[in-house]
Amino acid sequence: MWFFARDPVRDFPFELIPEPLEGGPPGPWALHRGRKKATGNPVSIFVYDVKPGAEDQTQVAKAAFKRLKTLRHPNILAYIDGLETEKCLHVVTEAVTPLGMYLKARVEAGDLKELEISWGLHQIVKALSFLVNDCSLIHNNVCMAAVFVDRAGEWKLGGLDYMYSAQGNGEGPPRKGIPELEQYDPPELADSSGRVVKEKWSADMWRLGCLIWEVFNGSLPRAAALRNPGKIPKSLVPHYCELVGANPKVRPNPARFLQNCRAHGGFMSNRFVETNLFLEEIQIKEPAEKQKFFQELSKSLDSFPKDFCRHKVLPQLLTAFEFGNAGAVVLTPLFKVGKFLSAEEYQQKIIPVVVKMFSSTDRAMRIRLLQQMEQFIQYLDEPTVNTQIFPHVVHGFLDTNPAIREQTVKSMLLLAPKLNEANLNVELMKHFARLQAKDDQGPIRCNTTVCLGKIGSYLSASTRHRVLTSAFSRATKDPFAPSRVAGVLGFAATHNLYSMNDCAHKILPVLCGLTVDPEKSVRDQAFKAIRSFLSKLESVSEDPTQLAEVEKDVHAASSPGMGGAAASWAGWAVTGVSSLTSKLIRAHPTATPAETNVPQRPMPEGLPAPAPTPVPATPTTSGHWETQEEDKDTAEDSSAADRWDDEDWGSLEEAESVLAQQEDWSAGGQAGHAGQVSSQDHKSPESDWSSWEAEGSWDQGWQEESSPERPPEGTRMASEYNWGAPEPNDKGDPFASLSARPSAQDRRRLSWPGKSARSGGGRWRPNARRRRRPRAP
Repeated sequence: MWFFARDPVRDFPFELIPEPLEGGPPGPWALHRGRKKATGNPVSIFVYDVKPGAEDQTQVAKAAFKRLKTLRHPNILAYIDGLETEKCLHVVTEAVTPLGMYLKARVEAGDLKELEISWGLHQIVKALSFLVNDCSLIHNNVCMAAVFVDRAGEWKLGGLDYMYSAQGNGEGPPRKGIPELEQYDPPELADSSGRVVKEKWSADMWRLGCLIWEVFNGSLPRAAALRNPGKIPKSLVPHYCELVGANPKVRPNPARFLQNCRAHGGFMSNRFVETNLFLEEIQIKEPAEKQKFFQELSKSLDSFPKDFCRHKVLPQLLTAFEFGNAGAVVLTPLFKVGKFLSAEEYQQKIIPVVVKMFSSTDRAMRIRLLQQMEQFIQYLDEPTVNTQIFPHVVHGFLDTNPAIREQTVKSMLLLAPKLNEANLNVELMKHFARLQAKDDQGPIRCNTTVCLGKIGSYLSASTRHRVLTSAFSRATKDPFAPSRVAGVLGFAATHNLYSMNDCAHKILPVLCGLTVDPEKSVRDQAFKAIRSFLSKLESVSEDPTQLAEVEKDVHAASSPGMGGAAASWAGWAVTGVSSLTSKLIRAHPTATPAETNVPQRPMPEGLPAPAPTPVPATPTTSGHWETQEEDKDTAEDSSAADRWDDEDWGSLEEAESVLAQQEDWSAGGQAGHAGQVSSQDHKSPESDWSSWEAEGSWDQGWQEESSPERPPEGTRMASEYNWGAPEPNDKGDPFASLSARPSAQDRRRLSWPGKSARSGGGRWRPNARRRRRPRAP
């Protein structure tokens, strides 16, 4: 029977890459890259080959092996595994790069900053303090070759070959025998008399001064070069001079050196060092301290090294969310760090956390996720969106807080391309129909209309035919003026999705009705849209062969590229209304469209008339209702609406954080007040939008009002106005005397109110020809 001896190197669980790294430690050790065979995780492997006649070096190497195996400190090179045979020594550590090689690569890339050098030196000095003050050990080999850098940019102290005890147990410093290392020895070692008074840390602090000189100026040619600080920062020069002073007695203890450099204005007194120190102690910090830290962290991340953000900040953020109950404050720095990750790393580290966050009931978490969705939507696949994210997002449509409803609507612009047939064409349309008809916030109804225009090209052909025309027609009858503008722009943005018959019989009649709208911004956009649709109809009329080309998208399947010709219309509508919505909700949390945008209804005869509204002395030309009480915010919104057409609105504006200043998310003032105000003034009573499919869908919205109505008593035709000169009563806007468009039910009950001023009272009174309502028995 044959017995084969096992090869320990072959059975070693780590695989070594043969070529050694450049810039490794001088002497017999060679640094190699390697990986763990089972997992493929990268490691570093220090290899020493035993040679005959080099027993002294072999003993030094074995002593270093033993020291590294027993010493554990965050700033000392981390030992993982080792192998000792008659022919070689293998020491496996965390994956590191020699400091000289790391600094050279950073300088060539132009990314080296004083911030990371300050923290790196802080770590080396802290390691020396641990060795001298806690372990009574002298490192005896501090130099550039003994320092290594891990993947997070953390500096680690290695090179423990020549370490000895500071307690004087009869063993002096081991002989090095390597000229490259002996040049870092302090001058007092050349004095063999032993009369020089020194501290146990004096030699290592001299070598620390040599390391600082090399970090900023390159390799040290000779000891005399230490007299010239060179490129060492001015804030560090006084402390550096203490290290390389000729008197070893005045060289500071490592702990005192750190204290001096951390003083106000010192080299190590900066945000980067403070951030690292907090992260090292984050497990023992109070929750309030953690909250404040994460809130301020995102401001500093741009100035921090990318590797530090990826490998040190990101794990702490993920841990804080998983186990520390950090909540929404980790979102902003988390997504900022996510920009430094590859697509594969983002899928592995960020996406699972994001999916879990969407199931949270914390309102602050939900609204910040919706606001920052643009940063991670590209990494979400369709199955994840439809099964794990969309079911949670739709709860925002029913939230009592207006800001969450608004952000939920806006998020659909990003989610729509990834939604499946059922979620997009059925579930989402139900919520949009209810919001457009029933929401008591005019800006949210407006954003719903705009969003529908933007995602219209993703809808199926049958859904587009059933929904779009009716939805935009309903929007043109909204009492909130920007909603009417959004309805017109919705028609324009989706113009290629309508047949010529629909354009002529359904769309143009609705748009023509808006040419006498009380708001000038609505009239302007209506005329634009009418000219666009008329031009389209005229071109087909002149050349009927163009009909197939013009209607090619009407029955086509959903496609994100459709509707591109009018993208700018919908684009600026979304942007303008986004700003307006945030401003209105924040500035007037208790106001409703009925209070701020709809003129007061005339009071029936026999009831006391409302207080007279003051009329400005100068004539108004803004196009607003003259019967409406205007405050500064309303005038501001009107002027902003009139300026929309003059600005560049080509891209979606980033959503503002509406609730960032609120402290109570569970029962905020906006939600409480919004729920107390009735929205009947802008609802259509003939249909219930909670289940629009069962009750006729959006098609009922405008068809019931298609029959022509008699104009109000005393209304002049457009041809009777003096369009070229001002009116005798000096009114700049001929439409200012028109009253609001009531709902269909009100129109059947009441005639259009007129305007008359009673002598001395200046009050409104009902039209004399109004039919009286029958009194209840």
